Amino acid sequence: MGAGLPQGSGRGGRGRRGRYAAGGFNEINVTPFVDVMLVLLIIFMVAAPMMTTGVTVDLPKAKATAVPGSDEPLSVTIRRDGKIYIQNTETALEDLGSKLQAILGEKKETRIFVRGDAAIDYGQVMRVIGEINGAGFSKVALLTDQPPAARRQ
Repeated sequence: MGAGLPQGSGRGGRGRRGRYAAGGFNEINVTPFVDVMLVLLIIFMVAAPMMTTGVTVDLPKAKATAVPGSDEPLSVTIRRDGKIYIQNTETALEDLGSKLQAILGEKKETRIFVRGDAAIDYGQVMRVIGEINGAGFSKVALLTDQPPAARRQ
């Protein structure tokens, strides 16, 4: 009985001499590091959408496709109350062209997106576009909100 089993501590006959013999534990345990990195990844995935801020406007609906391009566009927003914003900074209509020139400098090919609330006067949108064109910027696009049916495609 038990003729084929080795004698000793039951660990294949190695006794106390194994991985921990003379040199100590030579391997780094990576599991806690991976756990921490996964928790940080989840935190950033949840927090990132909350960090994007902007001026809230009710965009009109349209069946247009997205404008292609590789450079980062600049956003000019016209709110329902008539206030104009460059990105998140409020500006007057008279100062719009000079501020865009100060921000963009000689980059006249930068795309500028105009976001106008659906309830504002079309003439106000055209005045803003006129100021932008007067400052020398020709790549101006109007942003709209796509209807739900167009988003699914």
